[in-house]
Amino acid sequence: MTSQLFRLHGANKHSTEVEEWFKAHPDDLGYIAWYWFDEIRAAGDDVAELLHDRCPTACVGDIALAYVNAFKSHVNVGFYMGADLPDPHQQLQGSGKRMRHVKVSPVTAGDPEALKALIKAAYQLCKQFQ
Repeated sequence: MTSQLFRLHGANKHSTEVEEWFKAHPDDLGYIAWYWFDEIRAAGDDVAELLHDRCPTACVGDIALAYVNAFKSHVNVGFYMGADLPDPHQQLQGSGKRMRHVKVSPVTAGDPEALKALIKAAYQLCKQFQ
């Protein structure tokens, strides 16, 4: 699996590009994205961030962990190794080889504790490959 890891270089503890992205999204969806990205940041002291494909993205070392993106009516909280995560509450969506995401909106908040558990599991999975 290490050959399939998605690696990103240039992540820092705090990214001005990421902060600018959040400033450019001052609405409810921007706040939801910020909230969940802050949860991702808090997963571990070694989580770093950068803007990748115009989305706030978190890494553990150079291993891509997760991202957030705001759309017209929802926010995606995406996991680069989402296909390998335990998902007992069946929150993850997507059918690609590796990535999965959870949709969050002001109307459908989903299960916040289950999403926090996914973030924790994704962080622990990244740590296995350092």
